[in-house]
Amino acid sequence: MAKEVKEKSIEETLYQSADKLRGSVEPAEYKHVVLGLIFLKFASDKFEEQRAKLLKEGKEKYIEMPVFYNQNNVFFLEEISRWSYIVKNAKQNDIALKIDTALHTIEKDNKSLKGALPDNYFSRLGLDITKLASLIDKINEINTLKDKEQDIVGRVYEYFLKKFAIAEGKGKGEFYTPKTIVNLIAEMIEPYKGIIYDPACGSGGMFVQSIKFIENHHGNKKEVSIYGQEYTKTTFKLAKMNLAIRGISANMGEKEADTFSNDQHKDLKADFIMANPPFNQKDWRGENELLDDPRWRGYDVPPKSNANYGWILNMVSKLSENGVAGFILANGALSGGGEEYKIRRKLIENDLVEAIVIIPRNTFYTTDISVTLWILNKNKKERTVEINEKVKNYRNREKEILFMDLRRWGTEYEKQFIELVSEDIAKVAENYHNWQQKNYGTTYKNIPEFCYSASFKELQANDFSLVPSKYIEFIDHDSEIDFNTEMKRIQKDFKILLEEEEQSQIQLINAFKVLGYEL
Repeated sequence: MAKEVKEKSIEETLYQSADKLRGSVEPAEYKHVVLGLIFLKFASDKFEEQRAKLLKEGKEKYIEMPVFYNQNNVFFLEEISRWSYIVKNAKQNDIALKIDTALHTIEKDNKSLKGALPDNYFSRLGLDITKLASLIDKINEINTLKDKEQDIVGRVYEYFLKKFAIAEGKGKGEFYTPKTIVNLIAEMIEPYKGIIYDPACGSGGMFVQSIKFIENHHGNKKEVSIYGQEYTKTTFKLAKMNLAIRGISANMGEKEADTFSNDQHKDLKADFIMANPPFNQKDWRGENELLDDPRWRGYDVPPKSNANYGWILNMVSKLSENGVAGFILANGALSGGGEEYKIRRKLIENDLVEAIVIIPRNTFYTTDISVTLWILNKNKKERTVEINEKVKNYRNREKEILFMDLRRWGTEYEKQFIELVSEDIAKVAENYHNWQQKNYGTTYKNIPEFCYSASFKELQANDFSLVPSKYIEFIDHDSEIDFNTEMKRIQKDFKILLEEEEQSQIQLINAFKVLGYEL
């Protein structure tokens, strides 16, 4: 029987075609080239669709007026910016310049894209013209409008972001948070309506998954406002392009900027915060800088040697009266001393910490360490979530914290990474919400090696450590072993190994004798 060949997805086919173009270009640069082309194809398809609609309605005199496109959330494209023009000139020696000009013109004509598109990447990188033309041909095969439910462009874009993050590897690729981790945060904090904020938004993945969460739960994405900030210029462009492709409006500030030294949303109060800020960021402020920053009010100033608690307090300061935050940090933040200890203790005493979840190792492309998901809640006493006339009431015991350990969870993929599959995410979210609703008679219970609800007295007894292993019960599996039986098995195996080794030595000696050598 012939072996069945698995058909490659459009994402895989396109990526393999695009990867041939890379050559000596670094993934960090190359991703902007490829994603820029995908954006150009998508924007053109939407433009042509709207243009055809205007012609069908007998509005031919309006087809070159931007307002008749913008009013339907479609970007207006001049002729030199349309995909058909790029395809027509794909074999020309100046195609790289033409693409740069197309992207520049789109950005100039559409204010919402200001600062979003790649700037002179194609001309500057000296790309192989033949390979670039081949990539254009491959992208031309994508019908971005064929199945709106499948969000084919979003899928391709997401796949490319992930592959580029993997290619950049450790120490890089911070622009991308694995989708399953974002899904876990969304399922736990439930960002149905209100203001969503990400102070280190990377390529905008938190926002994309938030909108998908709302759509999957039949909510109304018009009831959500999005605010974000990003420090790196190229990543800032990625985020704006990523959101534009999906028609998501967001306030990203005037420009790329450092959240600590140039906060673009100083007076913001968010209902939901989702973030994956840089881990263990050193020298994030000067020796005598930001000492009186209002974001630390009521707490010690975070140490300049590590920004982890700077990020935490930035988020605390941005939470609305009933706001909830879910964010990722390195495990070291769970038990640090000095100013970190004082801040952590105050956060617990102020009843802000709601849950601590240890994520499996090798979940992120930028580090192989195990990291932590923190949930902070400004109103742990009582919280109501309402969507489509369904009401969920969450009421917690004050100053209790739920600890969960997922280090043994997840499924391997790409032979080096671990991801939490949808069933894992559903179980964790359900456990968390059961714990939140336990005063309503839910079935939450502490489970060894998985979860534990710690009281304030227990937290106090552990000197306000947030390390889950100090609270979650772990079973001594060695105590279940019959050592007498086990030692007899090992003794038997060891005897066989010694006999096999002796036979190998005899065979080796005889082989040398045959060759005329004595050992």
